[in-house]
Amino acid sequence: MSAPERIPPRSVTPLPDAAELLARGELTVRGRIREASNAALYCTVGHDGREAACVYKPVAGERPLWDFPDGTLAQREVAAYEVSEATGWGLVPPTVLRDGPYGEGMCQLWIDPVPESDLLALVDGEEPGPGWKAIGFAEVGEGRTALLVHADDERLRRLAVLDAVINNADRKGGHLLPGDQGRLYGIDHGVTFHVENKLRTLLWGWAGERLTEEAVDVLEALRTALAEGGALTARLEPLITGAEIEATRARVGALLAAGTHPEPGGEWPAIPWPPV
Repeated sequence: MSAPERIPPRSVTPLPDAAELLARGELTVRGRIREASNAALYCTVGHDGREAACVYKPVAGERPLWDFPDGTLAQREVAAYEVSEATGWGLVPPTVLRDGPYGEGMCQLWIDPVPESDLLALVDGEEPGPGWKAIGFAEVGEGRTALLVHADDERLRRLAVLDAVINNADRKGGHLLPGDQGRLYGIDHGVTFHVENKLRTLLWGWAGERLTEEAVDVLEALRTALAEGGALTARLEPLITGAEIEATRARVGALLAAGTHPEPGGEWPAIPWPPV
C-alpha cells in the first residue's frame, strides 16, 4: 500500500453548524451502543427542520476509573474536540456538552465510516512494507506472531500529534473512522488530559521522527491559544482543571522543544489492549 497524497488541513464540519444543532436540538434516544464500555446511546437531534444522528454519553452512565476523577469523561471528550478545532485539522467530530434524557452528557455527531484502504494490518516478517509503519509484534495464535502496522498516512500523523497534546490514554484502531471526502476522524476521548504521562496509542510509527513543518506551525498556534487568557484556554476552563490545562501547555512546549514525535516512556503500557 502506498501512502496517500497529502490532504490539506480543513476545519469544516461534515454538517454546517453541526455543533449548534447538537447543542440546541431535541435529543431523541433510538438505541444503545452495546460495545461501549460506558453508557453510549444512539440518538437523533432535530432543530428548525434539520436532523442528524449523534451519540449521547450521559455522565450518569460513566464507569468510575481509578486514575480519572468520577464524572469527568464527557467534559474531556468536549475538550478534545475544542483542541482539535484549534488545530484546524478537524479530526474530532463536532462535540458538545448538554442536557439530555438522562442528564448532562457528551453529544457528538454520528460519523458513518466509508469503505477505504485499511489503516491497520498484520503482516508477516520483521519490517513493514512500503507505505506502512511498524507498531509492534502481536500474537496471532498457535505460537505465531505477526507485525502490527499502520498506514504511513498524513491524517494518522496529524492524529498522532493531537493525541500527544491531549495525552490520549486509549487510541485504539476502532476509534479511527474514515469519513467522506477523504476525512479521518478520531472518537472516544474520555481518558485524556491527565496531568501524568498516559499516552497509549497504536500510532507509534513516527516515534522519534521529526515533526512536519505543518505540525510545528499548528503547535505554535496552540501554544498561543493556550496562554493565560488565550482563546483555547477560555474554552477549556469549564471542561478540565487548571492543572490539566497547564499540563497541556507543558506537553505542547515539550513537543516544540524536542521537535520530534514522542516515544514510549516505559512507565505506562504504550499500546492499548485490546488494540482494536
